[in-house]
Amino acid sequence: MKEFIKRQSTFLLYGFVFWLPVILVTYVVILLFSNGDKVGKMILGVAVPDRFLFVGIGFIFCILIIYLCGMILKLTKVGKILSKIPVIGLFFGQGEIMTIGRLTNMQACLFLYSPTCISFGWILAEEKVQIGEETADFPLICVYFPGVPTLVTGSVHTLRKSGVMKLGNTSTEVINLLLYAFKSPAALKYLPWDDESPEEFKERSKLFGLK
Repeated sequence: MKEFIKRQSTFLLYGFVFWLPVILVTYVVILLFSNGDKVGKMILGVAVPDRFLFVGIGFIFCILIIYLCGMILKLTKVGKILSKIPVIGLFFGQGEIMTIGRLTNMQACLFLYSPTCISFGWILAEEKVQIGEETADFPLICVYFPGVPTLVTGSVHTLRKSGVMKLGNTSTEVINLLLYAFKSPAALKYLPWDDESPEEFKERSKLFGLK
């Protein structure tokens, strides 16, 4: 019963994260087209004489406020500060760069943050390395390292391929685990690289058991 309630709570949280921004955007749009001019005039009326408050100026003023807020969030550290607020911070985390939706479609992994610390992440890309005119035989892996609990605010690390372990677990399982183990998978499933032999994979797996 406890597991059932926990699972349903997860669905509720995801539904909340999806619908809250939709509702807010819809409300702002309705407000702008129905009462935007009235609200704008009311604000401007504090400092502007009534004879200058022609029809439409309130609507333009509201659009200007939204534009300026967007500039502040994009060009200053305000957005970054707001992104650190749990749950609400998801809506200020530079969504065009990383979103929850994008994470769920990426390859989850573990990587060696240090020789004694394993961290969760997602594989962004495998980058070839050139030395002079020749391509080196050691590609590097770019990994997205999420911030917790605002998973869409994180950092990118470049690691040796041997220091990254692909996971057979779904991204949703990893996300639930990062949300303070809201729901943990039965086990972490290690996957080899396509060019890795069974012996190499078994030996490299020891690094991710910190032996």
